[in-house]
Amino acid sequence: MNVRRENILGVGVDVVDYNSALRLILDSARTGRSLSVSALAVHGLMIAARDRSYAALLSSLDIVAPDGQPVRWALNLLHGAGLSDRVYGPELTARVVASLSQEGLPLYLYGSTEATLVSLRATLRRRHPRLVISGAEPSKFRRLTEEEVRDLAVRINESGARCVLVGLGCPRQEEFVGAMSPLLHMPLLAVGAAFDYHAGNLRKPPQWMQRRGLEWFWRLILEPRRLWRRYLLLNPVFLAKLLRQLVLGRPAPIPPPDAYARPSTFDG
Repeated sequence: MNVRRENILGVGVDVVDYNSALRLILDSARTGRSLSVSALAVHGLMIAARDRSYAALLSSLDIVAPDGQPVRWALNLLHGAGLSDRVYGPELTARVVASLSQEGLPLYLYGSTEATLVSLRATLRRRHPRLVISGAEPSKFRRLTEEEVRDLAVRINESGARCVLVGLGCPRQEEFVGAMSPLLHMPLLAVGAAFDYHAGNLRKPPQWMQRRGLEWFWRLILEPRRLWRRYLLLNPVFLAKLLRQLVLGRPAPIPPPDAYARPSTFDG
């Protein structure tokens, strides 16, 4: 793939927009070729900046898209990427689902809770009556056994699915995608809170907040007890590290893809 990957705080992030990401995902779905995709926001970027094993995992993925506006701004500021918009996980999900429906390509859903999946399936089918959902499984919220990993791969492959959406939260979903991708003949997308947004569990922020990179503030208002550490502690550190890279230009190197050792089991 002709995708340009740049260094932000020692983490590789791809210069992609909605159109280029969607094109690669649909090509993979049509041809039955594995493709691993993550929509990465500041939270995931900061985890990877501190955890080099996670940074190596991201390097092993085929596409690491700039989910958050600050990640897009960093690509533009540091590397002249010229991106006019981010690749927001819920919006990418909506575009992928619409395209799969139009082309008759079945979809598999993995992650979140059974109640969320019921609502999500109902919403997706209401919006896209022709959409084929070949399977849906909630997270087990624990480590999968090697036998469960093998059985899951068989179920997904035999379901006829041509694409898998994964909603486990960062960094579990990237580990899932990185480990499962070699076992599946289709694209796997780690899409974060997209399941909750499309299921109606979370309200999307106004467009003006999204454009100004204030979605973190919206999420903080909705879930203060769960998210205050993530946003009030990580965001200032991100800005400080970004300024340091801008001024000094010496970020940690991006780990090579082969630095990631694919585990035989993982959290699912």
